[in-house]
Amino acid sequence: MKTANYTEVRQFVFQGFSTFQEHQLTLFVVFLTLYILTLTGNVIIVTIICIDYHLHTPMYFFLSVLSTSETFYSLVIIPRMLSSLVGLSQSISLEGCGTQLFFFLGFAITNCLLLAVMGYDRYVAICNPLHYSIIMNWRVCAMLASSVCATGFSLSLLQAVVIFRLPFCNTLIEHFFCDVRPLLDLACATPIINDMLTLIISLLAITAPATFLFISYVLISSTILKIASAEGRKKTFATCISHLTVVIVHYGCASIAYFKPKSENTKDQDQLISVTYTVITPLLNPVVYSLRNKEVQDALRRVVGRKSFS
Repeated sequence: MKTANYTEVRQFVFQGFSTFQEHQLTLFVVFLTLYILTLTGNVIIVTIICIDYHLHTPMYFFLSVLSTSETFYSLVIIPRMLSSLVGLSQSISLEGCGTQLFFFLGFAITNCLLLAVMGYDRYVAICNPLHYSIIMNWRVCAMLASSVCATGFSLSLLQAVVIFRLPFCNTLIEHFFCDVRPLLDLACATPIINDMLTLIISLLAITAPATFLFISYVLISSTILKIASAEGRKKTFATCISHLTVVIVHYGCASIAYFKPKSENTKDQDQLISVTYTVITPLLNPVVYSLRNKEVQDALRRVVGRKSFS
């Protein structure tokens, strides 16, 4: 536990991408483009799922919830990051930082848990198809989605409250947003309970759902391999490939960010990892589900076709 004298801190300053000073305009253009694509892609996916009745299934219901969550997740981080890249305010109040951390963690944990729920949906659809409509009825889907959101924001609130009860000895956040590790680094005293809580929340939000997904896909793979025809195996696996792609990237980035030992972290490495899971990962969802998913592509054609003929 580290201790030091301190005065009350009322605001923080982001160091941001100061090591890339000469490239900040380029980064602004790149991140703004990716942000616009993310918002557009997720809005299109949610709109298509709402409009096209062919997509009124549990899998696409959870996808629409995930897309909505990803949209708000990026809204919490990227606009402020973009403003700092063009020389606007790099400071944030203590309350603003706490609010940003709360919503960032809330949506991040919700996304991790939603991916696990979507994996369960695929498991039931493939391993227990005869009872799928009974098990995954709309009441169950609504309960799962609301439970996931409640769990995500409850864990987020707990983490944020514990961190902001600490005394801070420094105001310079060596990051471009309020994240757990950069804030703990500013604390005058970091009790072991804080590190333990961060680890427990990471295990609940990342390791537990990832383990559940691994077991689900082992059972799914076993069921697919029992299908007699190669064409049948291919079609069945195709219903999982989009979800599996998002899962690997999402949990991979989250694991690297929150389980990598502190001694191995450098500022540039942390920023690269953070850019991946705050800018790239939210874009991955609409890209993968639009480019690799035939049902979404067909629904988009139907919607566009209806608009052109109306």
